[in-house]
Amino acid sequence: MPTFLVMTGLPASSTSSYLTAPRKVDIAGITVHPNEQWMQQMARNMTMEGCGTLRDCRYLLHDRDTKYTISFRAIIESGRVKTLPLPARSPNLNAYAERWVRSVKEECLSKIIVFGERSLRRALSEYVAHYHAERNHQGKSNVLLFRRVTQTRHEEPVQCRERLGGLLNYYHQEAA
Repeated sequence: MPTFLVMTGLPASSTSSYLTAPRKVDIAGITVHPNEQWMQQMARNMTMEGCGTLRDCRYLLHDRDTKYTISFRAIIESGRVKTLPLPARSPNLNAYAERWVRSVKEECLSKIIVFGERSLRRALSEYVAHYHAERNHQGKSNVLLFRRVTQTRHEEPVQCRERLGGLLNYYHQEAA
């Protein structure tokens, strides 16, 4: 089965994120102005031999934003990953990435005041951790995407835990 990587940006912010096939989200970087040099560096980071996030991917889907320049695509393709620009005005072809953007905006970013890159980075990293291991996903039968493997003691009470000062809540049972 081919492995896809979907590039997406958060509108009205300066964040570039990517989503791999099993719905794993990583934040590629944060900048105020994503120019060509910055995007080239993101491409080099993703195609680094041995540790780049594209090492197991064969395709990179991206929209037709002007930040995906010829040089960006050339760097990606030098890492043996084929770039596939999506047709114009086709959000359904990028549904997982569109849903990620919607979720992070509705559940996190629209409810906080961001005071710069550091607070944006913290909020996004907390949300990504919540999204992967603590948030139920209705499209996946309300299961966690990347469950932490622990033996739970059923006699222990379930506790409510929180992230970002109570903005994100989840329920947890202590491990044995």
